[in-house]
This record gives sequence, structure tokens and C-alpha cells, in this order.
Amino acid sequence: MKTNHENNLVSWDDHLDKKYGEIGTSSRTKYEEGFENFKIGILIQEARKQQNLTQEELAQKCGTTKNYISRIENNASDIRLSTLMRIIREGLGGQLKLSVEL
Repeated sequence: MKTNHENNLVSWDDHLDKKYGEIGTSSRTKYEEGFENFKIGILIQEARKQQNLTQEELAQKCGTTKNYISRIENNASDIRLSTLMRIIREGLGGQLKLSVEL
């Protein structure tokens, strides 16, 4: 583990290695998947707020419920790709772009 001995700083990657295991381990993969879900929720929440929409208004625009939008924003729900696309396209007027890293 690399540290800065003057102030005991540890790199973020080293912190993750220590807490969740190295890249490729099941615990690290589980953490990384959960973090991606968390980021999606935050992105939706920020886009909604930028457009001055309530969760209820966003839900009505894309044909879902306020409770479902809240669960997505608070990382308490898995989200189907088709639903995510509908929220972004119909609810927020945006476009979803995905990438795959191998």
C-alpha cells in the first residue's frame, strides 16, 4: 500500500483494495456494481433538479410512480434498462449513452 508518510495519506485505489479486495475479486466487483447504481441515481436526481421537477412530476412524465423514482435516486432499487431509457428520454428529454469497457 502506497502512503504519504508525512500525513498518512493513502491512494483511493489502495483504500479500495484494502476495504473491498483487489480488482477482479467478487467483493470488489460487488462494490463497483453498487457504486455504478448509486451514480445512476445521482445523475437522475441532479438532472431532475436542474429541470425544476419534483419526483412526482418526473414520474408522471415517464409513466412510473414517485416511489419508484425515489427508490432509484436513493439507490434502493435495481432499474431496468428500458425504464432508465424512458425516464431519461420522456421524463428528462435526454438521451442515454452507454459504453462497454473490456
